[in-house]
Amino acid sequence: MIDIALIRTNPELVKENIKKKFQDQKLVLVDEVAELDRQFREARSKGDGLRAKRNTLSKQIGGLMARGQREEAEAVKAEAAAIGQELVALEALEGELEAKIRERMLVIPNIIDESVPIGRDDSENVEVERFGEPAVPDFEVPYHVDIMERLSGIDLDSARKTSGNGFYYLKGDIARLHSAILSYARDFMIDRGFTYYIPPFMIRSDVVTGVMSFAEMENMMYKIEGEDLYLIGTSEHSMIGKFIDTFLNKEELPQTLTSYSPCFRKEVGAHGIEERGVYRIHQFEKQEMIVVCEPEDSPAWFVKLYTNTVDFFRSLDIPVRTLECCSGDLADLKVKSIDVEAWSPRQKKYFEVGSCSNLGDAQARRLGIRVRGERGNYFAHTLNNTVVAPPRMLIAFLENNLRADGTVAIPEPLRMYMGGKDHIG
Repeated sequence: MIDIALIRTNPELVKENIKKKFQDQKLVLVDEVAELDRQFREARSKGDGLRAKRNTLSKQIGGLMARGQREEAEAVKAEAAAIGQELVALEALEGELEAKIRERMLVIPNIIDESVPIGRDDSENVEVERFGEPAVPDFEVPYHVDIMERLSGIDLDSARKTSGNGFYYLKGDIARLHSAILSYARDFMIDRGFTYYIPPFMIRSDVVTGVMSFAEMENMMYKIEGEDLYLIGTSEHSMIGKFIDTFLNKEELPQTLTSYSPCFRKEVGAHGIEERGVYRIHQFEKQEMIVVCEPEDSPAWFVKLYTNTVDFFRSLDIPVRTLECCSGDLADLKVKSIDVEAWSPRQKKYFEVGSCSNLGDAQARRLGIRVRGERGNYFAHTLNNTVVAPPRMLIAFLENNLRADGTVAIPEPLRMYMGGKDHIG
């Protein structure tokens, strides 16, 4: 959510930003908010004047009663009562206008960074840098589910019976590899100075609307029937929500957190759920990183966060690249975003394994996350990034570590979590 002062002082900037995101249908919202804000401030000003007048009348009533002027006092009381009734109506109007303003402000996109490339959708995202040499072996790399099945590591048929498409049973060494990757990711981030968390896996609606846009919520979140609770789509939701209505002292920043959680997603939209695969699914697990920091520090933290993911994958010798999201591919709360993509020897192309986002003060403004600083109170900046999200990461891992004989090599960093094994076969 942007600062309403921008709409008051520079509505054309807000409109230009909407155009850059190819959301022209939202242009009308800027003028609507400006008019509603004018009415709100007018009502608030009138209310302040009436409250001041009522206070003056209250003092007059006391003086008149002290002098025994009962009739005059009753007349002033009647005037004060009429003002009270008018104030009740005005306060109701203020509440109604405030709700209408917030409803519109929540869907006006955040102001994107000047460096963000302009484009309509993810087909116009821009490659930034490659790390490691992508290689294609001289033997055929099977589909990831085929690799897992040959290693007795997955059961999709049983999951389809119990839960439907988009779910899976992992088993044996593949299940152990899944857990090993998450354990290594946890320790990798702890070694980089992040505090480890396991957060709540359900959050209330006020946190949901604070951490994400309505479009994301509709396409992602599962609602718990009969309760004001949603299953989280990522631990970022709980971790940013942790700071709701909080004042942080400047000395407490930055807050650098890494969190594990299962994640639950509807995956509504064009991509859909795979009939046979674990790339796009309803349930998975993830290690996340979250930063709450000073506004001026968020650009530097943005680079540090996606670099952590690059370093993590490179420590397992998986080639990756970074891809900057264009304006049309950015969710409404984001200022800037970079995807990390891993190399797929089977497809001979890169695919997304993580996403790093700088949200500026959008989440902090929605949730009331403030900093007490030398220049007064102001909103913090929030950032998040995926460390690793198996089983999607398993696809990259298995394809890049597959040997000609069908066994899968285990890189050195993972062996301590795999009971010393150097391969799966």
